[in-house]
Amino acid sequence: MNYLYLRRFFLFIFFILFTLGACNAQSSYKSNPRNIEKGLFGKSGRNSRKVKTKEPRSVLKAKRKQEKNEKKLKKEYARSVERSRKRAYEIQSAEVQERMKQNQKDTALRNKEKKKNIRASSKKAGKKYK
Repeated sequence: MNYLYLRRFFLFIFFILFTLGACNAQSSYKSNPRNIEKGLFGKSGRNSRKVKTKEPRSVLKAKRKQEKNEKKLKKEYARSVERSRKRAYEIQSAEVQERMKQNQKDTALRNKEKKKNIRASSKKAGKKYK
């Protein structure tokens, strides 16, 4: 019987030592009292320096060429959209063209009124919180 209690006691001690060892192994440098602020807040933006690297000329040249090509494509797309709008307008009858013009005027007026209302409401809100 006494051996059974001794075995349980040693087993209990063994488990306690084992768990304490695992707990101590998980401590990191961030829990060090000297580094507590550094662990909480990290580095400030002023202290961290970014290393500037200069790209090769071939890379810069390729980037410029790509930007130029993208700009050209955007310009061409805008032109094609404009042409398609003109064509869609031209193939309509005179009555439909008049209606389309009137619709454009109405929407422009509506958008103008909406912007005006938004500006007025934001002014009121700005005065409220001054």
